Amino acid sequence: MSSLNTRHWVIDPAVFIPAITILLSSVLFVGFFPDASDVVLDTLQSGIVTYASWFYVLVVGTVLIVVFIIALSRHGDIKLGPDHSEPAYGFISWFAMLFAAGMGIGLMFFGVAEPVMHYLAPPIGEGGTLKAASEAMKLTYFHWGFHAWAIYAAVALVLAYFAYRHSLPLTLRSAFYPLIGERIYGPLGATIDVFAIVCTTCGISASLGYGVLQINAGLNYLFDVPVSETVQIGLIMCTMIVAGVSVVLGLDAGIKRLSELNIVLAVLLLAGVLIAGPTILLLSGTVQTFGAYLADVVPKTFNLYVYNPTDWLGGWTILYWGWWISWAPFVGIFIARISRGRTIREFLLGVTLVPTAFIVLWMGVFGGSAIELISNGGFTSLGGAVQENQAMALFKFLDYLPGTEILSLLCLAMIVIFFVTSADSGAMVLNMLSAGGEDNTPVAQRILWTAIIAAISSVLLLAGGLGALQTAAIASALPFSLAILGALWGFWRALIVDSAKRESVGVHPPAAIEASNWRERLGNLLEYPGDSSVQTFLREDVFKAMHSFAGEVNRHGVQAKVSNHISERGALRLEVFHGDEIDFVYEVNLKSHPMPDQSLGKKPMDEMNTSELFYRAEVHLLEGGQDYDIMGWTQEQVVVDILTQYENHLHFLHTVR
Repeated sequence: MSSLNTRHWVIDPAVFIPAITILLSSVLFVGFFPDASDVVLDTLQSGIVTYASWFYVLVVGTVLIVVFIIALSRHGDIKLGPDHSEPAYGFISWFAMLFAAGMGIGLMFFGVAEPVMHYLAPPIGEGGTLKAASEAMKLTYFHWGFHAWAIYAAVALVLAYFAYRHSLPLTLRSAFYPLIGERIYGPLGATIDVFAIVCTTCGISASLGYGVLQINAGLNYLFDVPVSETVQIGLIMCTMIVAGVSVVLGLDAGIKRLSELNIVLAVLLLAGVLIAGPTILLLSGTVQTFGAYLADVVPKTFNLYVYNPTDWLGGWTILYWGWWISWAPFVGIFIARISRGRTIREFLLGVTLVPTAFIVLWMGVFGGSAIELISNGGFTSLGGAVQENQAMALFKFLDYLPGTEILSLLCLAMIVIFFVTSADSGAMVLNMLSAGGEDNTPVAQRILWTAIIAAISSVLLLAGGLGALQTAAIASALPFSLAILGALWGFWRALIVDSAKRESVGVHPPAAIEASNWRERLGNLLEYPGDSSVQTFLREDVFKAMHSFAGEVNRHGVQAKVSNHISERGALRLEVFHGDEIDFVYEVNLKSHPMPDQSLGKKPMDEMNTSELFYRAEVHLLEGGQDYDIMGWTQEQVVVDILTQYENHLHFLHTVR
């Protein structure tokens, strides 16, 4: 994978140039020939619904099953990163970011609209009945719950595993490493990333275009702002300017803060609607329908209405499955980016269960309130308004609650922030894809992708081509669904190898010490060595021990080398190369720790001075830290330790042959 790194750009030309060319050509075609593109893409979409619905259903069901099998298996304890790594973000921040990028805006658009539409026009049976109300909520949970998040989790898991545990680039090509190996760095890998950029840009641009229609509708409803293309283009530009600022600020200062803010606003809005409505009825109804949803997960997953043919399946479920799959490259890369250090089990259960629980509560409160108003409140006009204009559904619904203006303004602010977080996280992912997984790129390059998204949305909004763009994004789900299955298969093979190594190595005891050395070792422990003492030990003892071992290995015809990184990051690294098999890595790292004093332990590490810290020479293998210190060992003891770890590694290679 070649890259171009100058003062102004950090890009992979084999990805960046073809992606920009395809996007420009596609937008020009759809913009200048909207009718012809509509015909082509509508034919493609109808063909997928007619001939491939069974395949979409099978893929989504398989992904859901595989995700939960992996989460509950013995492999769930493996970390997405070295064994010693810790999560970079707290749970609340992590959840806020993955939720905002995944489907936060969908709650605002469909929280009222979808349950009401299913209630009035169910796939089977009569609308407007008690049975239709229960079925409407179950279908809404079905479309927005476990299945959608399992798709995101599967792609994010594969990417995070190979990026953080095997040091591959954080781009879509890395998901296919088990299938195509080193070819991910060639034209085939570049093609995969180009495909991801085109799909991601189409999906985000279409969503942004449709989103401003809802914002414009809300502004018109609340402040009589005219509904016009001029206003909508202005809204796109304003949204993308804010998104650009967020991208420039970076993940922690931009996207993270906006996501946290929106989660707080979402909880406040949810609480307001819950308190203003029939609280007990809504909570009881949510619990009951969620239980019914769980009971029907399997039959609903594989229900193709074969014996009750209906167009409803293609217009709802299949389109949703295609939409979630087409968004998986974007959302998967973003979730992987923020998930380093979590265990596979924590990651999968966190990504699937927690968002689903929040969505069930949200849809149960908003959708349940709207259905209650229509069915028992006598406000049938609300149902007609929702069917006429889904973008106005939320604002029409809030008219029936106390504090309408406050709730409406809160909703409008949330819609804008959700769009900004989707846009800035999308721009960040596009930038990473075009830069070989690197997100620390020049400001101009990061802003470029926000400008591209805004330009595409604006052009197609004016040309009436947003529908074609959405259809193209959904159609791309067909080839990518095959890729997901292949990536999961390759990932499972890699997991088996990883687990085999963990089991073959087991707990590694420190090398035995000579009786004459124990007082010196005890003295080292109680003196709590400083930075310079450990660095001296690395240079004078560990470095010589590694060289002795590497020299003996080379003498037996096996290539080995020692790398000195003491001045850069306080580490010495020994590598023994085994060709196509997994190489052996033994690294000793200088690590700081707080003194074993409870009064000092309450302070953050970066606030401690040198007198409050001590240092260890910790052993790390390829899979991460081993949690033992070799400071004060003799050269011979270090060599014996290396030999023992190498012997374990060879035993591991034997078990997986």
